[in-house]
Amino acid sequence: MPSSYESALADVVSKAIERLTVRNRSREQALPISREVIRFSANAIRAVHRGNLEEADRLIAQGRARLEDAETFRKDTPEIYFAPFMSDARKEFAEANVTYAVISGGAIPQPEDLGIDPPAYLNGLAEVIGELRRYILDSLRRDSFDRCQELMDVMDEIYSLLVTVDFPEGVTAGLRHSTDMMRGVLERTRGDLTMALRQHKLELRMAEWQESQP
Repeated sequence: MPSSYESALADVVSKAIERLTVRNRSREQALPISREVIRFSANAIRAVHRGNLEEADRLIAQGRARLEDAETFRKDTPEIYFAPFMSDARKEFAEANVTYAVISGGAIPQPEDLGIDPPAYLNGLAEVIGELRRYILDSLRRDSFDRCQELMDVMDEIYSLLVTVDFPEGVTAGLRHSTDMMRGVLERTRGDLTMALRQHKLELRMAEWQESQP
């Protein structure tokens, strides 16, 4: 092999190793961040369902801090920042924040408020539909109907907006699949709520009739 080829190839491999070393180091740093953000987000959602908003605030703040730690990857190793495992973490963080806002009656945060890219935010928004179903079912089990229709309307609105996002799955990180799955969740919740409301009205009428009897 001519010495010029050998030198050129050695240079290529040397630079590749250098770049891969940086990428691998970023990956090793990013993996625990991703796991922690997902854990904080899941625990925050559980706290919201339990009505412990103070605990949810604390967990969301911890998740935000860890995502801020990952911002260095956006510039240095964007292939790690936008890797699926990091996108999943941002999706879960978006889901936690929007679930918190809707259930607590607060303002829904925008992607830029959370420092999250649109695909991760929209996929997190799709997952909120499932969390609202959970909240509605928990309310029905307690015979609490006050907010059920309101939250059903929010679920409808989220789904109606997400189906208008018409881009390839590679651009939206699988949003169409997520939205299609949520359609079934939406319809099952509508059916469950309709049946529960009918049963509740029937029970009220029966109670009124019994009270009217001599």
